[in-house]
Amino acid sequence: MEGKLNVQTENIFPVIKKFLYSDHEIFLRELISNAVDATQKLKTLSTRGDFKGELGDLTIDVKVDSKKKTLTVSDRGIGMTADEVEKYINQIAFSGVTDFMEKYKDSHEPLIGHFGLGFYSAFMVADKVEIFTKSWKEEPAQHWSCEGNPEFSMVEDNKADRGTDIVLHIADDCKEFLEEGTILQLLKKYCRFMPVAIRFGEESVWVDSETDCDKDGKPKRVEKKQPRIINDPEPAWKKAPSSLTDEDYKKFYHELFPMNFEEPLFQIHLNVDYPFNLTGILYFPKVRKTIDPNRNKIQLYCNQVFVTDQVEGVVPDYLMLLHGVLDSPDIPLNVSRSYLQSDANVKKISTHISKKVTDKLEEMSKKKEGEEKSALEDKWDDIKIFVQYGMLTDEKFCERAMKFYLLKGVDGTYYTLDSYREKIKALQTDKDKTVCYLYASDAEEEHAYIEKAKAKGYDVLLMDSPLESHFINLLEQKIEKSRFVRVDSDTVEKLIPHDDNIPEKLSKEEKEKLQPIIEGEIDKQKFTVQLESLESNDAPMQVTQSEFMRRYREMAQTSGGGMGFYGELPESYNLVVNINHPLISRVLNETDSEKQKELVHQLTDLALLGNGLLKGEALSRFLKRSVEMI
Repeated sequence: MEGKLNVQTENIFPVIKKFLYSDHEIFLRELISNAVDATQKLKTLSTRGDFKGELGDLTIDVKVDSKKKTLTVSDRGIGMTADEVEKYINQIAFSGVTDFMEKYKDSHEPLIGHFGLGFYSAFMVADKVEIFTKSWKEEPAQHWSCEGNPEFSMVEDNKADRGTDIVLHIADDCKEFLEEGTILQLLKKYCRFMPVAIRFGEESVWVDSETDCDKDGKPKRVEKKQPRIINDPEPAWKKAPSSLTDEDYKKFYHELFPMNFEEPLFQIHLNVDYPFNLTGILYFPKVRKTIDPNRNKIQLYCNQVFVTDQVEGVVPDYLMLLHGVLDSPDIPLNVSRSYLQSDANVKKISTHISKKVTDKLEEMSKKKEGEEKSALEDKWDDIKIFVQYGMLTDEKFCERAMKFYLLKGVDGTYYTLDSYREKIKALQTDKDKTVCYLYASDAEEEHAYIEKAKAKGYDVLLMDSPLESHFINLLEQKIEKSRFVRVDSDTVEKLIPHDDNIPEKLSKEEKEKLQPIIEGEIDKQKFTVQLESLESNDAPMQVTQSEFMRRYREMAQTSGGGMGFYGELPESYNLVVNINHPLISRVLNETDSEKQKELVHQLTDLALLGNGLLKGEALSRFLKRSVEMI
């Protein structure tokens, strides 16, 4: 038999070769998906009693012959009759799966294909394709051949075994698909969890020798070649959660991400069959101080066939920080199954995933009887940045997370937002009835300020993530009558303003005289001198940084957008001079101008040193001066 393919245009093959699929390598996924479908169909027919023969070995074989320049995909599935080849191959885009699913919609194994174009992806890399197929029915085998144009030939064949062999004669410009390494890589990328075993080449394994022993009588380890099965037909996400241990989940995590050597913190196993089908496992990695720029760590599958790791739309943005796998036949895909389309099912799935994650975190926040820490406290430092990112980007998640979000004190104690407010409101409410949350970004660098706050009876939080400036803004919006202040943003007396004022020891005239003396010895572009009435035993000079300017500058540096103005501003500090300190009076009363300058330099440098701002040449000069003064 000879004929013309039933297509709408003579130019269908150039279109297939250039535009049907986003990536030529997809052809292998499509051909093996078809082989899997043919095998699954046979299993369905056997289960129903329609096929009464022996199923036998259903492993799909992939073979490369570099001499003949062929790549062959073979299955022992349902096969095709001459009429079926005519219907499903010669009439492009009439999907055999669609037809089969309609006929056996009440009982069939999960099938993959829907569009009927997958087979023709072979012509992206081959200049000739042959099909050798024998149906499970008692009908002659068929040999179909086409050289990448609308002309084809089909004749009866002597193929004895049931199933289909697809033979690709690889084109000269696609010779990489004749290399075993390339094919193995593609099989592992697209097919490593397909539901039917796939065999490709051989691999070396070490086994105990059956004949040779060492001097202790133990069998020697010998290298042995065996067929390479590249996939796991029963991946963890297809199993019941009750049948899996933590070790099983960790083992599967490293199977998914073999180059990630850290253990995941915990996981969520998804298993939904209504109103949509969704299975999968999402792992929480250690996020720590940074957000991983390589966020494509969630793999999307359709009936165990890898589709993409670009899952925007299926997974809410903040959950892109998670790792894992999702599998759903209900996510709509375009003809190449490489890009997601926007539709209601995707939105439902996205909402469900977010809810399951939130449920898990809420459950972890509850302390079990007899435990000092909740599971969430135990993992908090590793996932805090993830929760913050979720609250900043997803309003629904934020609403629920406000109940379990944890604040951490500099002493390592954790508090819920409600319990912490209750703890500090008596002492840390200012004159405007606003509760002031004091925090440090670096407990070591800001140690002196933390100690001063503690001496006043105040409590200090540790807020040290890269998102903290943005997150603090969010909390100030969400928590009524609240204000967050970093401990080094002002003197301890002014961190939480009260009505009581400390009497000033200097007159107005003395302050006017003092101001230019201090300003004359500092960098006025970087420092602003503030004369303050503080306790006489407080430091003579302190360096502080405006909460507003520092916070918005940090926000601009991590977000861009419309905040660029703040990010471009130079860092500025306040040099707070304690006019009640005896050393400040000494500066004012010193008649020797050189000694006065030296004393101002020494006091200024001490303040800078306490804030980690004295470095390089200035630090060397300070050390030398200190020795001379002693």
